[in-house]
Amino acid sequence: MNNPRIGRLVLGAAALILGFAVVYTATRNKTPAAPPEAAASASAADPLAALEQAAQNAPSDPAAWRALGSGLFNAGRFAEAASAYEKAANLAPSLAVVWSSLGEARVMASKSDPMPAEALSAFRKAAGIDPKDPRARYFLAVNRDLTGDHEGAITDWLALLSDTPPGAPWEADLRRTIEQVGKIHKIEVASRLAAVRQPAAPAGQGPSADMPLAAQGIPGPTTADLKAAAAIPPSQQRQMAETMVARLESKFAADPKNVDGWIMLMRSRITLGQPDKASAALKSAIAANPAQTARIRQEAGVLGVQ
Repeated sequence: MNNPRIGRLVLGAAALILGFAVVYTATRNKTPAAPPEAAASASAADPLAALEQAAQNAPSDPAAWRALGSGLFNAGRFAEAASAYEKAANLAPSLAVVWSSLGEARVMASKSDPMPAEALSAFRKAAGIDPKDPRARYFLAVNRDLTGDHEGAITDWLALLSDTPPGAPWEADLRRTIEQVGKIHKIEVASRLAAVRQPAAPAGQGPSADMPLAAQGIPGPTTADLKAAAAIPPSQQRQMAETMVARLESKFAADPKNVDGWIMLMRSRITLGQPDKASAALKSAIAANPAQTARIRQEAGVLGVQ
């Protein structure tokens, strides 16, 4: 795929379908807490500046640079995030998550190349340290797709799916990515998806089969997500969450049979304090899926949506 524009479109159709679910929800919640200096300033007018100051005050602390990198990334300052992650990687070269975070920041900072060589190098470094790093595995598969090895990409995504605990926040989006890339390139994936046997979640962890989906760990701007983005000023936090939910809404409007997606959207709207929009999502979900009205209303009831 030599045309950078086509490559960027494919990245949008594949990597960014899963981007927030895998890269943000699955791995940003592993970002270390900010150092005490930054935590003490969390309520300051500019918490991102507090993270920058904390990193300057502790230049040999990789956790400080990781926290700064995460804050800058969440604020959309990707090139600066990459610089912060580079410092963290130099200080803690044995941490796979730092290298995969660096690779992701480099991808997002690129204005033309959907997979810059330096980003690919970082993902490979992460995978060399921890072959199970989900972000590195995902983006390395994206690279295979971008270079024309669509079958190889699907095989790698299926392997990632097989290692994904059932009900993990990114599971549904990963399946859809595999389905969509398979459809685009006329590769049969239905039987292969059906054959995937995912590992059971450890006892006491993961979603319960008896728990309504609305109460499970589906992706969306939950309180935990917003806390993970505490380095962003409140107004930017709100804007980030609303932008993400607007994208979700557009996605599910185009795929109205995705009941789980409508439940995700309702939960997101409640998290944002938008009960009217949550109710509108409920009505749209029922209109598109009348046979599942009972289940949709049950899930909505868990959220307090009427």
